[in-house]
Amino acid sequence: MTRWVKRFLFVLVVGFCLFYVVNQPEGAAAAVRTAFLAVGKAFGSIITFFTSLAS
Repeated sequence: MTRWVKRFLFVLVVGFCLFYVVNQPEGAAAAVRTAFLAVGKAFGSIITFFTSLAS
């Protein structure tokens, strides 16, 4: 049962992403750009933390 629910949710999320990309490509690009910027900022903060810890 759990495997079926996970598969259904995965297909639902992928379908929504494809629908969003097709209908609003600018909005989808902005969302991806924002997500990558957030990940980059978090990674930079982790590097700064370890650099401060080492010195």
